[in-house]
Amino acid sequence: MTENKTLEVQQKKELQEKEEKTIPGRFYVPYTDIYETEQALVVVMEIPGVDKKDIDIKLEKNEISIEGRVDFNKYENFKPTYTEYNVGHFSRSFRLSSEIDQSAIDANVADGVLTLNLPKVPEAAPRAIQIN
Repeated sequence: MTENKTLEVQQKKELQEKEEKTIPGRFYVPYTDIYETEQALVVVMEIPGVDKKDIDIKLEKNEISIEGRVDFNKYENFKPTYTEYNVGHFSRSFRLSSEIDQSAIDANVADGVLTLNLPKVPEAAPRAIQIN
């Protein structure tokens, strides 16, 4: 039997970093899911209000950093009746293991969701061992 659960509103978590940003505005930690397939790790990140052209993904020293900037001009004279989240930029980074093929990482964004495909190096992918 299924339970009736009430929907709870989650507040965005503001990013707390030691270094300062050169872009004005608040930065938030985007809600992120990571799942594993036999061939890759897949990172799915919510970045509402961020256009494709305003997303920077950088890979340096085994760390992948994602930054999404919101165009605040869209929100000028915007008077919402009800809101569940604050408008702001997004920033998140992950340290990658040696099992990720960093040269084959790809990304796409659609409907406010960024998906990163982090393929495994061939040695890390599961395989069946034949018995001789």
